[in-house]
Amino acid sequence: MLLSGAGCFMRPPTTELALIYNRSARDHGPRRNPIIVIPGILGSKLWDRPTDTAVWGAFEPGAANPQDPVGARQIALPIGDAPLTELRDEVEANGVLDRVRVRMIGVPLEVQAYAGILRTLGAGGYRDEALGLGGEIDYGSDHYTCFQFDYDWRRDNVENARRLHDFIQEKRAYVQAEHHKRFGIVDADVHFDIAAHSMGGLVTRHFLMYGDADLPSDGSLPPLTWAGAPYVDRVILIGTPNAGALDALLELVHGKETGPLLPFYPPALLGTFPSIYQLLPRARHGAVVWADDQSATIDPLDPAVWEDLQWGLAAPDQDAVLEVLMPEVDDPATRRDVALATQRRMLDRARAFQWALDRPAPPPPGLEMFLVAGDAIPTPNRVSVTRASGALTVTDRAPGDGIVPRSSVLLDERIGGRWESRLVSPLDFRSALLLPDEHLDLTMSEVFRDNVLFWLLEEPRPQPAEPRAD
Repeated sequence: MLLSGAGCFMRPPTTELALIYNRSARDHGPRRNPIIVIPGILGSKLWDRPTDTAVWGAFEPGAANPQDPVGARQIALPIGDAPLTELRDEVEANGVLDRVRVRMIGVPLEVQAYAGILRTLGAGGYRDEALGLGGEIDYGSDHYTCFQFDYDWRRDNVENARRLHDFIQEKRAYVQAEHHKRFGIVDADVHFDIAAHSMGGLVTRHFLMYGDADLPSDGSLPPLTWAGAPYVDRVILIGTPNAGALDALLELVHGKETGPLLPFYPPALLGTFPSIYQLLPRARHGAVVWADDQSATIDPLDPAVWEDLQWGLAAPDQDAVLEVLMPEVDDPATRRDVALATQRRMLDRARAFQWALDRPAPPPPGLEMFLVAGDAIPTPNRVSVTRASGALTVTDRAPGDGIVPRSSVLLDERIGGRWESRLVSPLDFRSALLLPDEHLDLTMSEVFRDNVLFWLLEEPRPQPAEPRAD
């Protein structure tokens, strides 16, 4: 009785990461892989160069407001007849979103974003380049062990995977120069580890499987080359929607509420982002069904479905938004035709992207994948659609992190198919860590922090990254 009562007053012990990993953290020799941190959607700050305006990452006076015509055009991607890669603006990524600055009722607040994982890596002796060179933390000259890959998360994930390829080539040359200067190693065979959150895991997987190759224009599968694998040893995918997430569909149809007293992002604005369509769930998993016949599944990547149900850019009540986004087009019918054509291209691109990632493809020797998933929070798992109105209703929730179901992180092919006790997945991963945390809080968990440092610093590797000298 005394023991059980005492437990009510005991705080859970805190893991002393610095004590556990102190010796490993101090080892900055050439066998230690630098790490690249890749955020998910919404996880990089966006900046409009011509007007010097924060497009995403700061909700303060002067930041882009989606309810204002100028702000809406800064946030949205252009709509038009050109290929998606050519629909560009002057907005660019401006760092990983470690904190979000919010002003509520005149009071400035800071919301933690990716500061948790950067602190964890700091406890492991990783010295973040952006924080060090920016003067936020004095690391001396040790800026070559941790890099943040920021990217314009509105854009196509394949485009950002190709940017990741260029980023790794640039950082590899930088680390090679450091190894030459510090250790006398010429042309060191530098390998990286990657920690990617949410959609950043999809960007990472495409880079690993295809390098800087684009998807074929005819919609066929690209050659599986594993062109990115020679540069990477370990990949940690955190809350990655490998099978999609229903939140993407709900926001494309209903818009996005960012919080109390914060701006609303309408469906037509979000509908200009190719990346969100690439987060839609797979038809084969039965996540979207008809309300009057829940055995009949709906393909969320079928353009005809979007037009028939008047979703997203096809919604008649979004013409006012389209008028703001396309001020050069006076005729509403013409605006609608251009918007629908753009939406079709984004849905077709999303199908090709998902098809390329879902193929069973055991990674080459030396590349290991670790998954981190939430599994204790009821997460949207199925929606029903009313035929007459196109309205969406969440009818089932499954274990997950509140945004991404556990089954999506695992790419569990038993969902919607034949059930068996053992997991069936095209993903070939080394281990999975399951946590009772929300989507963004996964990186702040004590259990996550301990395990990720063990994976990176101490767990034996099948092929240690040895420096190579010419």
